[in-house]
Amino acid sequence: MKGIKIVTIGGGSSYTPELVEGLIKRYETLPVRELWLVDIPKGKEKLEIVGALARRMVEKAGVPMEIHLTCDRREALKDADFVTTQIRVGFLAARAKDERIPLKYGVIGQETNGPGGLFKALRTIPVILDICRDIEQLCPNAWLINFSNPAGLITEAVLRYSPIRKAVGLCNLPIGMRMNVARLLEVNADRIHIDFAGLNHMVFGLNIYLDGKEVTDRVLDLIASGEAGDTVKNIPDFQWEQDFIKALGILPCPYHRYYYQTKQMLDEQLKDYKRNVTRAEVVQQLEKELFELYRDPHLNIKPPQLEKRGGAYYSDAACSLIDSIYNDKKDIQTVNVRNNGAISGIPADSAVEINCVITKDGPRPISVGELPVPVQGLVQQIKSFERTAAEAAVTGDYHKALLAMAINPLVPSDAAAKQMLDEMLEAHKGYLPQFKGLQSANASY
Repeated sequence: MKGIKIVTIGGGSSYTPELVEGLIKRYETLPVRELWLVDIPKGKEKLEIVGALARRMVEKAGVPMEIHLTCDRREALKDADFVTTQIRVGFLAARAKDERIPLKYGVIGQETNGPGGLFKALRTIPVILDICRDIEQLCPNAWLINFSNPAGLITEAVLRYSPIRKAVGLCNLPIGMRMNVARLLEVNADRIHIDFAGLNHMVFGLNIYLDGKEVTDRVLDLIASGEAGDTVKNIPDFQWEQDFIKALGILPCPYHRYYYQTKQMLDEQLKDYKRNVTRAEVVQQLEKELFELYRDPHLNIKPPQLEKRGGAYYSDAACSLIDSIYNDKKDIQTVNVRNNGAISGIPADSAVEINCVITKDGPRPISVGELPVPVQGLVQQIKSFERTAAEAAVTGDYHKALLAMAINPLVPSDAAAKQMLDEMLEAHKGYLPQFKGLQSANASY
């Protein structure tokens, strides 16, 4: 049996042991013979540390999976069956700037939302599109599974500006939300089904089922009463206003706090900012501790401390998707794909995050029609932001970038948008070659 070849770009990530664990767990149905971990020269040390741990994990499991390490992307991609991307252009130092600069202007600084999300996309999309060009040449039949943030915005860019059609964006958030509902109801997660629809980090649970019986109101009552938190590691767990949750009538995701609890979220970030601590600095320390663990030659499992990194359920999301495509399982998973009319009011050729039937030919989105009126406008506004941001990332058009910044609902004014844009373009200029030579009224890049 030939077996499967998977290439993971960004293989030196601290998340990689999650992926390796998931592949080992599924080896009987997903016979991965080659796993290529790829990184850039600057990330070579971490790649070697993670790769050594991956080899120990595979040896302990006793599965015939070869682990290859390389900084030559094209060497790795040849004849791949699946390509996963988990890159961070500019490393965590760039993330710290994404968080700190907006906070100077009294605006939320966050990795995937607002100005920070815009600049992560501006840095990341050109690199992902380069990877797509390599895939087209070297493994045109491979599936691209993108886990890099902002996953929905990157999927939007790939669908619009790349010839690759076998592309899926992935996030662990819907799985985390389902697991949290299971905790609230004190049942196993496999008894829970949620109808998800929206955008990445802007997804809603429209209906919630326990053993096929709808329990949406029951779950919302539990959330409104503060029975259990519904957040992730990197988002403060502020209590939802009880009457608001009941009025909304559907399940919000943790990232909706940035839009519905903007003042509380900003105040909390400003406290950390004044203490000279942002989430990026917290993650840098966590990564340092994780890699010290990974160096241990006796460690041959994924350490439980990785869940503090916010990557819980990553292996379930990534490996379940690959497993279902490979085995034509026709199960239902929540992924980022071309809308194709599944959500009314969103362009058919745009990316959405939605429940799909997963087949050997890829995900097939399950139509939900119109989103509820109270959330439809917010989703459409974020989609307008994503489309404009993707165009700016590809063209290097200063004015498109300014427009994307200004129409994001977390940015208070066009003047603030311009000030932040100019400062962030300067701060990240080493990772934004598409903006070289373009000028604003006050700055050049």
